[in-house]
Amino acid sequence: MRVVIPDDYQRASAALPALHAQGDGLQIEVLGALPDDFEQRIALLKDAQALVLIRERTQIDAALLAHLPRLLLISQTGKIGAHVDVTACTAHGVAIAEGVGSPIAPAELTWALIMAAMRRLPDYAAALQTGRWQDVGDARLGRTLHGRTLGIWSYGKIGRLVAGYGRAFGMQVLVWGGDAARAAAQADGYAMAPSCEALFERSDVLTLHRRLVPGTRHQLDGALLSRMKSDALLVNTSRAELIAPGALLAALDAGHPGMAALDVFEHEPAKPQHEPLLSHPRVLAMPHLGYVEQDSYALYLGTALDNVRAFATGTPQNILNPEALSAHR
Repeated sequence: MRVVIPDDYQRASAALPALHAQGDGLQIEVLGALPDDFEQRIALLKDAQALVLIRERTQIDAALLAHLPRLLLISQTGKIGAHVDVTACTAHGVAIAEGVGSPIAPAELTWALIMAAMRRLPDYAAALQTGRWQDVGDARLGRTLHGRTLGIWSYGKIGRLVAGYGRAFGMQVLVWGGDAARAAAQADGYAMAPSCEALFERSDVLTLHRRLVPGTRHQLDGALLSRMKSDALLVNTSRAELIAPGALLAALDAGHPGMAALDVFEHEPAKPQHEPLLSHPRVLAMPHLGYVEQDSYALYLGTALDNVRAFATGTPQNILNPEALSAHR
């Protein structure tokens, strides 16, 4: 079975043991970033019988599927998202297998961004490389976390871990989210914000861990951001589309919040000429590294390839759209 792993920007998956199982009959090709040109994309993918997608990097829609006649399976690392048109896949007889994930890497990255932004570590490191000792060009000092308020918007697997980190650092943890999220956080001993607006007003650090669904898309707008303190930090390692287009840039320019730390962007890979937040002086920006580390890759891709092998041997597992399987019976 011919398997293609597209949009592996670092081509890191090629070194994973999961790709080198003997006797499974899989011919695996690892591709770097796919070109923007549609025809070039088709040329690279047209012979694939299975695609292994690294999270939400690769868009799969009806237009692309129409040019991939050999495609039988999409094996998703983690759970499926809006990047895959499930209805179109089913119509084309393409089964979708879902994998598993872990909240550890994105939670740890969230905390690393909080620490780095609050203590201004990138600024000091860059200054030191140019020969300036403790001189970043202004008098604004970094700040500790102890005693400050950590706001967490939603309380799923990642939010729960981040709340624990905040507690360990002596922060006052304040949670807002849906009914289930608030109940779970309260059961763990965390304080509830009286309202979403209060969460934004009271937080010294506010981190987003909302799921992206139609009801949360662009939910965070300029009115909410304007309630944040002038020295507060907004952290988004979840989804860029939670924030209304242009709202964060305008809010930073207006001084509320004072800083942002971002790992996600509406158009990825983000490029400076198209994304002004990348070069904003009060933004710490990362290239979507939440799950990009060795242990996560091994887990995500190992499970995704197990799903491919099961499909290839006639025992498909973890199929999201089982009705697509009937096209091949």
